[in-house]
Amino acid sequence: MPKEVAVIGLIVVAGFLAGGVYAAWKTAKVFALLLGLLAALALGGAVAWML
Repeated sequence: MPKEVAVIGLIVVAGFLAGGVYAAWKTAKVFALLLGLLAALALGGAVAWML
């Protein structure tokens, strides 16, 4: 699998998780924070993988 495919996949996952943060923020703030942390990890993984 090319490196770029994995990076794009991680960015897509981070975007999906960020959308979950947006959707859950009003009702479940703790869950939204957990999703935000996971989104940040996915994005950081994409950046690290690209380097």
